[in-house]
Amino acid sequence: MRKTIILCAALMSSLAFSQTKTDSIQLDPQKQINAAQRLLSGNYASAVTVGAYGEMLYNQPNGQNGELDVQRLVLLFGYRFDDRTQFVTEVEFEHVEEVYIEQAFVNYNAAPNFNVRGGLMLVPMGIINEFHEPTTFNGTERPTIDNVIVPTTWRELGVGVTGRFNAISLGYQAYVFNGFKSTEADGEGGVNGKLGGSSGLRGGRQKGIKSTINTPNLSTKLDYYGIPGLRLGFSTYFGRTQADDDVQEFDGSDIGIAMFGLDARYAYQKFTARGQFIHASLSDTEEYNTLTNSNLGSALQGWYLEGAYNILPMGNRQKLFAFARYETYNTHADVAGNLTKNEAYDRTDVTTGLTYHIAPGVVVKGDYQFRSNADDDSDVTDRLNFGIGVWF
Repeated sequence: MRKTIILCAALMSSLAFSQTKTDSIQLDPQKQINAAQRLLSGNYASAVTVGAYGEMLYNQPNGQNGELDVQRLVLLFGYRFDDRTQFVTEVEFEHVEEVYIEQAFVNYNAAPNFNVRGGLMLVPMGIINEFHEPTTFNGTERPTIDNVIVPTTWRELGVGVTGRFNAISLGYQAYVFNGFKSTEADGEGGVNGKLGGSSGLRGGRQKGIKSTINTPNLSTKLDYYGIPGLRLGFSTYFGRTQADDDVQEFDGSDIGIAMFGLDARYAYQKFTARGQFIHASLSDTEEYNTLTNSNLGSALQGWYLEGAYNILPMGNRQKLFAFARYETYNTHADVAGNLTKNEAYDRTDVTTGLTYHIAPGVVVKGDYQFRSNADDDSDVTDRLNFGIGVWF
């Protein structure tokens, strides 16, 4: 028992000295980094680094009972083997009942502004999939487009390169990943589909869990930061979905994907703004829907615009942002064959509220969402949300 106590004390002591330093609230999008980038930044006191971020939310749909939830708690661990080689991992607990590995990769700095990475990594599409720590975005919930069009948190196994061309203010990322899993055998000689009309590609994420691969997929992103306060992103993703060995010969077992995204973030004094556009073209969906009895659309598309203003004086350590976001997204932007567009999948959310940074790394949020869709016979419930987020 005494040895156990001594061991625990030594471990806690080592972690205390290996914590990453607390960052101030960084509003300049050109200087913002996510959790993995922070562990890789060299801002540590020893080879071992630790951190975490988490969100506790309250959602109250109109006319229904509210829900309280520890939506996620993510533990961050990093290790520096030498000046060029590092390992980063994120362990995520969702709703206090599910455990996932969100990231786990080795980063090798092969040359200045040139890194080689391999492992379980985030697909660089849009803003939120890479920058989803609760202190980095307005709104209790992440933008819905980053749930049904970009299936955040979207991560897969692969290998790639990343770095910057500082002379032209351009950052780059390029990866080869395994793709979405579209079908699997149902055990009775049939085929189950994992993709659908309402949720798009989300059900096909493999998340590094015994992932199937028969055709690799290519993901790229360019970030331009040559104008003060402005960061522009252009993302692409091309490839095909994956299927189990015993069903991949069926016509329609997989589909083709061509996705691209444009995003922008801007900050000037007390004002910040961001916007995003995502379009995905899916091929062979008619055959896929016939095989799986699904209603997957042949095009997914969405966009949003958001503006925020800090109500408190510029010199204050705390910040209180009033914000508004308009987003529209459609998982039946187009359909193939005899499939009829479902107007309920053409959705619009208007979110307005407050984001209160009470200390670096601690945020309290409250907002109201006006939600609707294009189907006159469908009723979408508006929602009141509150939340607490931390990141250290």
